[in-house]
Amino acid sequence: MPKLYDSLTKKNLDFPAESGRPVSIYACGPTVYHYAHIGNLRTFLTVDLLRRFLEYKGREVKLVMNITDVGHMLNDADVGEDKLEAAAAKEGKTPEEIARFYEKAFFDDLKKLDFRKEGTMFPRATEHVPQMIALIEKLIADGKAYVTPKQDVYYSVASFPDYGKLSGNSVEDLVAGARVEVKEDKRHPADFALWIHNPNHVMQWKGPRGIQGYPGWHVECSAMAGEYLGETIDLHAGGEDLKFPHHECEIAQSEGATGKPFSRHWLHVTYLVVDGEKMSKSKGNFYTLQDLLDKGYSAAAVRWLLLSAHYRTQLNFTLAGLDAAEKAIAYHRGLLQRLREAAGVEDAPAAPEAARAFDEAMDEDLNVSKALAAVHEAAKEANRALDEGSMTREAAAAARAFIEDALGAAFGIDLSSPLTAAPADVQALADERQAARAAKDWAASDRLRDAMAAKGWTVEDTPQGPKLKKA
Repeated sequence: MPKLYDSLTKKNLDFPAESGRPVSIYACGPTVYHYAHIGNLRTFLTVDLLRRFLEYKGREVKLVMNITDVGHMLNDADVGEDKLEAAAAKEGKTPEEIARFYEKAFFDDLKKLDFRKEGTMFPRATEHVPQMIALIEKLIADGKAYVTPKQDVYYSVASFPDYGKLSGNSVEDLVAGARVEVKEDKRHPADFALWIHNPNHVMQWKGPRGIQGYPGWHVECSAMAGEYLGETIDLHAGGEDLKFPHHECEIAQSEGATGKPFSRHWLHVTYLVVDGEKMSKSKGNFYTLQDLLDKGYSAAAVRWLLLSAHYRTQLNFTLAGLDAAEKAIAYHRGLLQRLREAAGVEDAPAAPEAARAFDEAMDEDLNVSKALAAVHEAAKEANRALDEGSMTREAAAAARAFIEDALGAAFGIDLSSPLTAAPADVQALADERQAARAAKDWAASDRLRDAMAAKGWTVEDTPQGPKLKKA
């Protein structure tokens, strides 16, 4: 059974602990006021990797990833400028126009990165305000939330003794370290907003106790997770920056309302750095997917690099790393082409020893380094056997099945794309060279090979005919 590190207990635990039913996963999605950057994408792809691996192991997964289109504050506190409002004002659009534009950009990124959208739910916060209001009303009725004289609604952390159990923050330490926003109408400095009354805010609903306003950031996820996955979910995932305050507050309000554990397991993905430094626009090392595509890299290479380091270790993202990812993908695509030709119509289960090594590595808290090493070793052995002419059709089919299962199905790397098609002028040279070889005009054949090389292409003569490759 797979072992997965749990951020709450700080232990590697069996996951999922139960069988015979779908695995429920809730993942914090984007706040759609800007394009997702590669740090965001690393977290989303880690969730996709976990989901794919569970399905690869035969489990059914029910994944919910929210769309935050009621923007939380710039400093993620109870006061300050709203992210969506700020973007709307800057671009001269409504918050809804901003949200839909960047939501589409987010889904475009997921499609390019082969995130498995089928069967995934992406609920919008704005379409679940009634569920949020119902949750807030229950907390008020139970004495765990209160309405201030200014008509804001706050959760009372004093009503939840376990507040801080995920992040390790105590209420006393938070206040002493000034890590909470102190407002005069709070009963306690660590209390957090469930509903905010602000007549100047663009987005407004009639909320709990009939108060006009909009929901706090934390309550959105609790309401949507409960709506689609029930009172207790199997796993909650997100970036490590969400552990406090967001996930801590989710636990308090969800468990405060139901009296049941909110999530059986917590997964947090570590920050990445770029060229060894924190990513920032001022340093010129802030990348979106489109930035990298514009530099000529493939989305498959971006996915490979973002998943190449363990999710609990810091990934150093570099363009040299992307170059290496492109070469690795081209290598495996080329190998698969050779294996398909060697296997023909032969079909076989995945190579058992390689599959066992891959599974055992992934079972160790998604140990991607060991898993990719298992793939690399199997690929090296397959290429050696092909070069020596010692590979049987059945062995070729088994090696092909393993690489397609491990890299394609589990890791989500696009291996189906053919090798880059040669442009028409290069293909014409190749055809002319083939005619020269048939006529045994070796001088012309060499001249045409050199002409293709000058255009950046090589040709490999195989029993199935010449194969053109980008140099």
